[in-house]
Amino acid sequence: MANRKIIAVFGATGAQGGSVARAILENNHFALRALTRDVTGKKAQVFQDLGAEVVRCDLDDPASVEEALKGVYGAFVVTNFWDHHSKEKEACQGKLVADVAKRLGLKHVVYSGLENVDRLTGGKLKVLHFDGKGEVEEYFWSIGVPMTSVRLAAYFENFLTLWKPVKTSEGHYTLALPMGDVPMDGISVADVGAVVSSIFASPEEFVGKAVGLSAEALTIQQYADILSKTLGKDIRDAKITLEAFEKMGFPGVEEMASMFRFYHMKPDRDIKLTHRLNPKIRSFSQFISENQGAFKDL
Repeated sequence: MANRKIIAVFGATGAQGGSVARAILENNHFALRALTRDVTGKKAQVFQDLGAEVVRCDLDDPASVEEALKGVYGAFVVTNFWDHHSKEKEACQGKLVADVAKRLGLKHVVYSGLENVDRLTGGKLKVLHFDGKGEVEEYFWSIGVPMTSVRLAAYFENFLTLWKPVKTSEGHYTLALPMGDVPMDGISVADVGAVVSSIFASPEEFVGKAVGLSAEALTIQQYADILSKTLGKDIRDAKITLEAFEKMGFPGVEEMASMFRFYHMKPDRDIKLTHRLNPKIRSFSQFISENQGAFKDL
């Protein structure tokens, strides 16, 4: 480890952090310091076995963040709004890391950010799980930390859980995502790590920039067509309106509806650049083919 620069990866046992941590290990250009709240867990043990340094770090514990970032070249930072549903708490966690990164002189931070929709729309639209990250992006740059923000598209993984096709009384299945005919960018979170690894390898190109990531942009009908073809089921776009979606009443539906409203504004996601940074990135079709097991109960 002594002769390689160290990248600290927050949330290394989670989806995004795990993807980045694995890519850094595979790349072998940098040494990995995997940060997690539970160093005794199975996932943490896997990184330990692969030769990574595993360090306890809790974003609500400033001393642990300070300790975790000592002696590192750079860091991948991800915060999780869904842990606590508080924009303020997420912004506070991100700004804490920014302050520590500044104080310790980190050379490159890659932050998993998103747009500050509240500011972009002059307060007309608030998407809390975007806005807190947008605030943190601005803060990193304002205090002079060399930072690249990666703004992810919708996760393909959501189609395996939250957005799974639902059977109707007529016998076919529908996708109830209120996008109309507007294409929605998507990406597999598992493919993000290689993109981030490439960004760390080219700081001169990416420091100070926000990079929108997407494998491809499809309409809901196109997503449904791919699912139909791969799974051998009749799956259609439910053609649900934003207003009807909002009335579905599940926990967090208002936040999701606000996100879809923002997606209607076609946020900047660069498919060509994403493919350049990870030439092995999977299309939705490839992703569903590899994850057919998740649909066996349809």
